[in-house]
Amino acid sequence: MIQHPPPRWTEDQLEADATTSIEGFREIRMHEPLEAYLDYFDEYRQHIETLIEGTVDLSELSNQAIELLTNPEQLTAIRYLASPAISEDDLKVLADAVLTATRLRAEPEMARRVIDTVMLGLDRERFPWVAEDRAPTEAERAAAVVSTAALIATQKVQTSRRNDAKNVQEQAVADVLLANGFTQVERRSVTNVSLLPSPGEFCAESLFGTRKADLIVRLWDGRAMPTECKVSNSSTNSVKRLNNDAAVKGKTWIQEFGTATCVPAAVLSGVFKVHNLASAQADGLTLFWAHRLDAMVEFIENTRA
Repeated sequence: MIQHPPPRWTEDQLEADATTSIEGFREIRMHEPLEAYLDYFDEYRQHIETLIEGTVDLSELSNQAIELLTNPEQLTAIRYLASPAISEDDLKVLADAVLTATRLRAEPEMARRVIDTVMLGLDRERFPWVAEDRAPTEAERAAAVVSTAALIATQKVQTSRRNDAKNVQEQAVADVLLANGFTQVERRSVTNVSLLPSPGEFCAESLFGTRKADLIVRLWDGRAMPTECKVSNSSTNSVKRLNNDAAVKGKTWIQEFGTATCVPAAVLSGVFKVHNLASAQADGLTLFWAHRLDAMVEFIENTRA
């Protein structure tokens, strides 16, 4: 069987699609509801007020370490006392700690070490009274609550936005495949071609060789199309998601399975620079756009011949 080659786009075509994708990104972002931010803000304002009041303006943090750190919302609030905020992964390393409730309760000294680590990075602009060893004014306490809640709410919205956008994109690809005669099958680890879905089938996030793919599509001619769904909110972010992630995975998959068996692909939405798109394509990654999935369908249909 003669294998139909995957599409390769000219720079003019990449420029046109990148422009359309940016316009779509702007439309979504400008109409994005404020409610999500306000919900997170109200939630964490209450948690921070509870934290400050319950620890006598943070002076009793260490004495209440276990109780606080085993509460997920209070742990988040504590991480944001530092500036910049400390991620859970970083906190584990910096404090040489395990943040599970069982370990924290079993090792009180470790819990206190986590608090001490955060306090070393305490934001003295938001919490000036701690370093000055005095009680805060009402204005200082209120400002600390509002500013910390705003920081947490902003980060929560950004994380939720990324996750939601990626999930929506993956579902859109799945829906298009289903509408064009494909069958979704169970996830699996594809360590060799015998474990692939059958032609005309696809599975959601699964291990393909040594790297995970968001979807694994088995083309009608038997080739596998491991597909990454990438949403970028800036040209800088696009390098990380497209060139340093999807394109690197594509190279790995080609090395492991060969071009006769594997067509690495990425479905894109958001902000991407043309030269980064061209670079990823030159590395062997087949590019499709979320706003133009008909191009993906056309390629897939051509593999029936």
